[in-house]
Amino acid sequence: MRENWKKRKSDEELRKELTPLQYEVTQNNATEPPFQNEYWDYTEDGIYVDIISGEPLFSSTDKYDAGCGWPSFTKPLRRTEIEERLDTSYGMRRIEVRAKESDSHLGHVFDDGPGPDRARYCINSAALRFIPKDKLEEEGYGEFLSLFQK
Repeated sequence: MRENWKKRKSDEELRKELTPLQYEVTQNNATEPPFQNEYWDYTEDGIYVDIISGEPLFSSTDKYDAGCGWPSFTKPLRRTEIEERLDTSYGMRRIEVRAKESDSHLGHVFDDGPGPDRARYCINSAALRFIPKDKLEEEGYGEFLSLFQK
């Protein structure tokens, strides 16, 4: 079931709950290897939630293969669940995407996507947990079932 997560977890709690890679990505802005992560080529129907807070972030209906080796989405489920910040690390100018509730690093958004906004949300699998369509109601995400009705 979905927790009502409203307080920031301690570093100790996060280190216990997350794998080392999940911790490095979400807490230290690391990037997992392309083409070697859980969801880059995953095609099942469902939603992707913040691995820490469980907040709904992206839908498989907005996922596409950008050829970059990470899960890519044309838009978030709710723009209110993410924050976008300028990232000038490594001598680049990019827009970082963070989960608003947990303040976790998710990835970056670029302006070379296929949708009307041209957004490509390039997200680390290590920052996400996938909820399959047939488990949405059970896990407290029933409001998103309508995304998968044709």
